[in-house]
Amino acid sequence: MVVRWIVLSLVATLAAGVYAVYVGALAVPARYNPWAPLDVEAAPDWLTDIRLARTRRDPALCAAALARTGMRYDAVPDRETAPGCGFSHAVRLHGAPVRLGSASLTLSCPMALSFYMWERHALQPAAEARYGQRVAGIEQLGSYACRNVNTGDVAPGSSRSRHATADALDVSAFVLADGRRISLARDWRSPETDADPAVVSVPTAALLLRDARRGACRFFDGVLGPDYNAAHRDHFHLETGGFGMCR
Repeated sequence: MVVRWIVLSLVATLAAGVYAVYVGALAVPARYNPWAPLDVEAAPDWLTDIRLARTRRDPALCAAALARTGMRYDAVPDRETAPGCGFSHAVRLHGAPVRLGSASLTLSCPMALSFYMWERHALQPAAEARYGQRVAGIEQLGSYACRNVNTGDVAPGSSRSRHATADALDVSAFVLADGRRISLARDWRSPETDADPAVVSVPTAALLLRDARRGACRFFDGVLGPDYNAAHRDHFHLETGGFGMCR
């Protein structure tokens, strides 16, 4: 009974402390506060994933965080184009820290925010580490499209793709600052083909693509790549919302 009372007391004390932090009655440094605003420029830490998830769920918080990224975009009116197709709280992205091609992208706020976090805190550090330079451009195959899931079969799946709600982006290649182009169609190499990385020499381009996917799995809810199926053999499918997956 004594042990049970002690445990209950500790749980109650912890719960009271968490609630006090949540309502602002107890001040703690921002780096220890999971409810502190997401700092889009700060190096990711153990609370970044929690803050990002909370920010994406709240349209007001998402809009505020996106405004702090410095990306150029216009708000897009909510619309429904067909059953299961359309978007809300979306933006049309015109400019980012990297070139995205001539076409503007329509992305939901959560998707645009995750894209920035991935590019800023995963892709660029990986490029600096592997090549000593930054990624200057990202080649993409599109974002919003009213369509069903691409299963790789002759007929598409019966459920709507995350593309149908502007919650997805397909990335096919990266262009480095010196002009070198790294594409998934040419440079992807499945980790499963490297039985012993200490013996097998993996091309730098393939290592960068692996780093990019690994980082994407942190900042997006879903990531599909060439190892998933033939339909994704030449690109990364990045998405927010839905079920968590990294394949």
